[in-house]
Amino acid sequence: MGFIGQVWWVRAGEDPVGAIAIDDADFPWLSGVFTPAPGFAAVRGLFARELALTDWDDEECREEWEGVYDEIRRRVTLTAPGGPVPEFLLHIEADRAWFRWSDEPFEEDGSTRPTG
Repeated sequence: MGFIGQVWWVRAGEDPVGAIAIDDADFPWLSGVFTPAPGFAAVRGLFARELALTDWDDEECREEWEGVYDEIRRRVTLTAPGGPVPEFLLHIEADRAWFRWSDEPFEEDGSTRPTG
């Protein structure tokens, strides 16, 4: 795939949150080195909480995760080299980020529940 070497951006409005330099493509997931921008400080805690809630055997965790991820989606966008993507599932931990994206919603109900 031609994704290796691309730089994708996480933004809050027009403000950069960070850059993802893609170094691995395992369809449907892309991953890479995450370089935070000043805007990351405002959402760092959300991404940490999102990862802490990925116990899908626990209904309460799953519901709380959905709320946290909804807040992430309200606050940030993901921009590919060709422009913003309308749907994405993004995880950030330390200097790594991994995500999947779509030009359309993942499911009819718009759910972004992760599969990996």
